[in-house]
This record gives sequence, structure tokens and C-alpha cells, in this order.
Amino acid sequence: MSDDLAPAVRDLVRRLDRAALASALPAAGGAWPYASLVLVAVDHDLSPILLLSDLAEHSKAIASDDRVSLLFDGTWGLDQPLTGPRATLLGRASLIGDGADDGRLKRRFLARHPDAAMYAGFKDFRFYRVALERAHLVGGFGKIAWFGAAELLPVPPLAGLVEGEAEIVAHMTEDHADAVQLYAAKLLGLPGTGWMMTGIDCEGIDLRLAGQVARLAFDAPLTAADQARKVLVELVGRARAA
Repeated sequence: MSDDLAPAVRDLVRRLDRAALASALPAAGGAWPYASLVLVAVDHDLSPILLLSDLAEHSKAIASDDRVSLLFDGTWGLDQPLTGPRATLLGRASLIGDGADDGRLKRRFLARHPDAAMYAGFKDFRFYRVALERAHLVGGFGKIAWFGAAELLPVPPLAGLVEGEAEIVAHMTEDHADAVQLYAAKLLGLPGTGWMMTGIDCEGIDLRLAGQVARLAFDAPLTAADQARKVLVELVGRARAA
């Protein structure tokens, strides 16, 4: 069953922009589980990316114990929340440095959360990456499974797409904003104007308008980075036909 449910985990965590972060808060008598809301982006390999203040309790906890978990809740709006999906990702959090790929991770977070740019440069704010180890999905009654990291993402991210993502997003934002708007309005049925693409991976694209985020999944995963342009063009045609 876990093989069938792995795509549901990937879709859930990619279409949400916030989660409940739990860490082990140092305290007299032993660490205590501590959870609170955080903004999150996930990398192509599903590694969560966080931006935390040094003053946050989570930062203090991670400094002494890097084990964390993040609950992604997909039950909003359901009459019976327990029938909806939620996934918990478990891993180890570490500070993101200043290398080339570190910069890419920071840019991916800020594309997902553009307002965070106002404070991301403050000296007491730092980016973290959570190296994923396990995940637990409750997809509704009878749809429960544990996953190892390799089970969640059986096909490695497309290197060319990872490296070229920022260029694709910038191109769509600057030259094809009308196409992105069509994706949101015609293919997803979303209200409002000014939708922007914030990310693309082998299984879909991420969109944002003010405080609302959305996910447009591809019919089939990309198997080569150069397929991205063709798929985006095909989606425009489908949207115009709709």
C-alpha cells in the first residue's frame, strides 16, 4: 500500500506552505516536545526548508537536538477532518550555509514566501534544511503508512530542472504572466488575478496569490528537464480551450 500512497504524501507537502514544527525543547528534567506553526517550503527532494529566528524556541531546541518533525495538515474545510490527509515528516535540521546550492535553497524558500524577504537578511534569522529520514501518512480511514526517505521519492530529482528552476520561474513571471493566470483560473478554477509561479518540479508547478497558494500537478512526471517547456505550453493550450 505504501507505494500507492507515496504520491499523496508528495502532493500534500508540496501544495502546503505551512506546517506544525515539533522539536525537543531543553528543560529541567529532560526535553519536552514543543510544537508551533512555521512557514515552510520543500525542495525537489522533499527536504523541508525553514527560516527561523535565533530567538525562537525551535532554534534553541535544534541547537541541542537536531531531530524535528513537521505536520502538514490537508484537512482544512472538510466537514469530517479525520477523513482528510495529513503527513508528518521526520528528519534532522541543520543550518544552511553560503554555498551555491545553499543559495538555491534560500531562493526557493523566498520564492514560496516573498514577504519573508523583509526579514530574511536580519542577523538573527537563519535558514534551515531538514534532511528527511521518515514520513507518516494518515490519508483518511484505512490509508495509513510509514515511508523511508527513499520510498517517498523513488526517482531522484531531475538535476537540470533543479538547476534551471529559477530561470524558468523568472521567464514565466516576466514574459508569460498571462499563461500563469490561465493555469490558475481555467485549470484550477481559482478566483483573483495576479497569480504567480513560485516553483516547478518534475510533478507540477507551485502558484501563489497574496496569502493563497495552489498546486497544479502534471498528468505524468517529467523524465527530462527539457520536457518542462513543452508541458507548460501544452497547459496553456488546454487552459485556453477550457
